[in-house]
Amino acid sequence: MAVIFEKPSLLRRIAPLFQGFDGPLAFAVFLLAGAGLLIMYSSGYDHGTRFADHGRNMLIAGAVMFVVAQIPPQRLMAFAVPMYVAGVTLLIVVAIFGITRKGATRWLNIGVTVIQPSEILKIAMPLMLAWWFQKREGQLRPFDFLAAGLLLIVPVGLIMKQPDLGTSLLVLAAGLAVIFFAGLSWRLILPPVLLAAVGIILVVLLGPQLCADGVRWPILHDYQQQRICTLLDPTRDPLGRGFHIIQGMIAIGSGGIFGKGFMAGTQTHLEFIPERTTDFIFAAFAEEFGLLGNLLLIGAFIFLILRGLAIALDAPTLFARLLAGSVTMIFFTYAFVNMGMVSGILPVVGVPLPFISYGGTAMVTLGLAVGILMSIAKSKRLIQS
Repeated sequence: MAVIFEKPSLLRRIAPLFQGFDGPLAFAVFLLAGAGLLIMYSSGYDHGTRFADHGRNMLIAGAVMFVVAQIPPQRLMAFAVPMYVAGVTLLIVVAIFGITRKGATRWLNIGVTVIQPSEILKIAMPLMLAWWFQKREGQLRPFDFLAAGLLLIVPVGLIMKQPDLGTSLLVLAAGLAVIFFAGLSWRLILPPVLLAAVGIILVVLLGPQLCADGVRWPILHDYQQQRICTLLDPTRDPLGRGFHIIQGMIAIGSGGIFGKGFMAGTQTHLEFIPERTTDFIFAAFAEEFGLLGNLLLIGAFIFLILRGLAIALDAPTLFARLLAGSVTMIFFTYAFVNMGMVSGILPVVGVPLPFISYGGTAMVTLGLAVGILMSIAKSKRLIQS
């Protein structure tokens, strides 16, 4: 008697690849990606191939997310040390042989293309620190937190030296999130936080004296000092350094409650908003969709962050919990810094708005981060089933 084996359909063969995917997380990313495509078309349809390139970058990021989501968290641990070592090595190579543009040495020509190695550390840093604390689980001592701090300071210092304040802040925030979630004592956290708060208050109160002509601040580069002084008083140079902040605030304010409407933003389409498809795209969004649109966009980010923290809370291992929590804080830092600088409450730094701003490398990094969260959520669901 012949036995006939029925060949499974394509749908049945690929269905296991989607098993365990986190629906709420995917929905949050879908909402933000949709908002990004909408405002990118409005602000970038007449900006060459910017809209088409943005869509392509999203597809690439989606593919990266899908592939990474198939890798179990325990396999991700194997990439921690190699990625960290490769990233730091490339940063050292950039310092010696890097390409300098506009006074910053951030890029490296590898023959086929030009890369920005600091982007690697946005993911490699939390991976490395999560791996470190996983190895020390059950026997944590103050020395282990000190070693983690040294692992963090090395790449952050190299990135700041380029100089690249925006990326260094993102890498620093991702690393500090891992150290905090690993159980760093509040007695060690509060003193530097209070010191920073006092420093900020003093800078605000003494702004006119500190920003007077001829006064130079130690540690900071001149351009970083000027960014802080411009933040304190954008009208000091309204057609120069303060132009970005002033035009961004005008665009946000002119949107009102309901906005001027899709593709009806005058500040955007008359090109008053600088970098309207990258760093300042939030101003373009606020002008066209108003306060209501801003609240919906912020709500989508809050939903994404809360879902990421929920995934971290339910993660099966310490490594997965620390990694998920840190990756989630990357999204928070991106969104908070971008919206803050466009709104005039933070200095202008080169930080994109996740899934909204144009940018190939940043989009792929975000896709990788979502893939990590999907992988951790998937592992938990598969264990429960």
